[in-house]
Amino acid sequence: MTILTENFTLNNGIKIPKVGFGTWEIPNGAPAYNSTKWALKAGYRHIDTALVYENEKSIGEAIKDSGIARSEIFLTTKQPAQNKSYDQALKDFDQSIKNLGVDYVDLYLIHAPWPWDLAGQRFNQENLAVWQALSEIYQSGCAKAIGVSNFDVEDLQNLLENSSVRPAVNQIMYYIGFTEPKISKFCQENDILVEAYSPLATGLMLNNPTVKEIAAKYQVTSAQLALRFVLEKGALPLPRSTQEKHIIDNAKLDFELTSTDLELLSELKDTAPKHYHNETQG
Repeated sequence: MTILTENFTLNNGIKIPKVGFGTWEIPNGAPAYNSTKWALKAGYRHIDTALVYENEKSIGEAIKDSGIARSEIFLTTKQPAQNKSYDQALKDFDQSIKNLGVDYVDLYLIHAPWPWDLAGQRFNQENLAVWQALSEIYQSGCAKAIGVSNFDVEDLQNLLENSSVRPAVNQIMYYIGFTEPKISKFCQENDILVEAYSPLATGLMLNNPTVKEIAAKYQVTSAQLALRFVLEKGALPLPRSTQEKHIIDNAKLDFELTSTDLELLSELKDTAPKHYHNETQG
């Protein structure tokens, strides 16, 4: 048993592997194909992509060529943030299914509550229209679970108060020193799993002195410590890499932090202050 064989249970009863492989900014073609192939070979069974990443085709090919049964792989993709209509959401999903070469996805997310160039503005009615499309996709069985990404508390409340389908997941930026406590607390209270994208702050937090010191204590890398921290906070990390060694190392998380060390890491201020931050969250 390793962490790659362990699961969280979503609020609709679906099992989701506790560690996912992220593919943001991994180009279509050989980089996306090879990194996905290496992740599956290393034992990952949870792959995360998005239509706007433009790498779904290569990821789908790697999954098909892996020889692993589709039912054993948890596959997530996302509906583009800039498209805020019911009809376009359905079209976006159909395009992702075509790109990936699959009959269904395990998790389908609204990528953000606003178009990227309008971050912070409210699109409550538009998000309800998109959520209606996702709800119908979910009810059809073409997505085993649905959720959101980059939603703040007000965005989540909008869905909870106006839909009978509860988001299963909220995928947000989350790393040591930047755990978005208000959103995380609300998600926990409403049985919405937090998925952590950029759990290593794209590498910018790895040289933090305290992180390095505590990692040395456990004889692990800063990256492994950072990912283990996310897990022990009850969130699901989505590390990404295009290097096979790092992909393998990022799954070696079968150690536990003491309560003292977990508290110390939890109290750290932003460990990557120069990293991009979602201006609507914190």
